[in-house]
Amino acid sequence: DLTQTVPLLDRALTAVHRCVAKEGRVLLVATKPQARDVVRETATGGQQYYVNTRWLGGTLTNWNTVSNSIRRLENLERMLANPDAGYVKKERLRLNRQLRKLEAGLGGIREMKRVPDMLFVIDVNEERLAVAEAIKMGIPVVAVVDSNADPTGIEYPIPGNDDASRAIQFYCDVLLRTLADAVEVQLRNRGGDIGEQIDVGPGLEAGDEEVAEEADEATVQEAGESDAGSEDGESRPDEAAAPAGNGSAVVEPGSGSTEGLAAGAEAVVTESAAETASEGGATESREG
Repeated sequence: DLTQTVPLLDRALTAVHRCVAKEGRVLLVATKPQARDVVRETATGGQQYYVNTRWLGGTLTNWNTVSNSIRRLENLERMLANPDAGYVKKERLRLNRQLRKLEAGLGGIREMKRVPDMLFVIDVNEERLAVAEAIKMGIPVVAVVDSNADPTGIEYPIPGNDDASRAIQFYCDVLLRTLADAVEVQLRNRGGDIGEQIDVGPGLEAGDEEVAEEADEATVQEAGESDAGSEDGESRPDEAAAPAGNGSAVVEPGSGSTEGLAAGAEAVVTESAAETASEGGATESREG
């Protein structure tokens, strides 16, 4: 029923945007096979956390123990990266097995220093443990709720299909756009207006605009003189070579010149080049 899905989806995305813009963190949870990859990409692109393989009991309610497991994961990586450790083959295989197991369960939350400020869940029935822990901890839950799920306790339910791959992709796409915009707002509030840093066009400094305008005026003036000379039928090699050299300069973007002026300058360059070529041919014939 889109009459229910659209307004509730907008309400949920507004809550996510408000949370992230205030430097909050969102944990995305989806362990279904068709949702694992897209959830990982969405969380990584939006600079958030994710769980996409198996929810470890106590991830929220027993965060201290989970933090110890994350430290164990980091220690294993340092141990295996050390070439002077001197592990035999059997020991290295055992440590690699432990590392893969911890990486699968904690890889998406290894940078999480505290419990998240919001939970985004796809399929409430599949992730009922995560939802129960979030409700117990008082963490707001945004969840896609299908017709076979119970929305009780979910603060921001989104009525929709939680099985189809295209539906999951759509939810993650709109969520990623929301997260990206919220992160931009967060950075702007933290370090000033981002637009001020990209106000000047590429290749031009703020003080070079007047120089570019003077170059435009000189190019237009030379174009007019060359047109006058061609109408009188005069053929002077020393003057014909000048427009070809000056007119070949590219006008910088953002300097204020119009497309008509640029087209006229190109025509002048072409005519001058043709005149120079014809005069060179005539000189060679006279010498012969």
